[in-house]
Amino acid sequence: MRKAKWVAAAAGVVLLVAGCGSEGGGTAKGGSSSAGSSATGGSGGSGGDERLTGTAVTKEITDAATGAGFTQDSSGEQIPAEAKDCMVSWTADGEKATNPAKSYTDTVATLTKGGWNEERSSGAAGSTIKSLKKSSWQLQASNHSAGPLKLVMFVAVDSSPACAAVIAEANAKAKTS
Repeated sequence: MRKAKWVAAAAGVVLLVAGCGSEGGGTAKGGSSSAGSSATGGSGGSGGDERLTGTAVTKEITDAATGAGFTQDSSGEQIPAEAKDCMVSWTADGEKATNPAKSYTDTVATLTKGGWNEERSSGAAGSTIKSLKKSSWQLQASNHSAGPLKLVMFVAVDSSPACAAVIAEANAKAKTS
C-alpha cells in the first residue's frame, strides 16, 4: 500500500515536471536528428496518430536495464490496471547487480541512444536522478545505490491530457482506499 502511494506521488512529480517544461514541439537541444526517428511503434514522422504505449515504454526500460545487468525486483511498484498504458514503474534489484551505479549509467545511455532525451540531471549524497523525455512520456531514472539501500527505479508517465486524467482518477481512488 505504501509503495503504491509512493508511485502515485512519483507520477505527480513527473507530471508536474512535464507540465513545467517546454511543450513547444518536442525538439531536443543538442540531440541527433536520428533520435526522433527511432520512436518505438512508429516511423518517426511528425504528428500522426501513433502514440508511444505503456507496453512499448516497459519493453524499452526492461531491455535497457536487463542489458545493463539489472534484474527486475518483482516486489516493485504495482500500477493500477486503468493506468498501465499511462504509467510504468520498473524497480531494479540493486542487491543482485554487480555494480548498480554502472548498470544505472549504462541503462540511461541505452535509453538515450533509443530516442529518450535527457532534460535534467541532479545528484546529491550519492544519489542521481535524471529526467528523460520521449514523445509525451517523462521518465525519472533514480539511482540511490551508493548507501546501504540499493534502490534504482525508473518511473515513466505519459503526460498527455488523456493520461493525466486517468492518473488523476487513479490517484483519487487510491486516496479513498
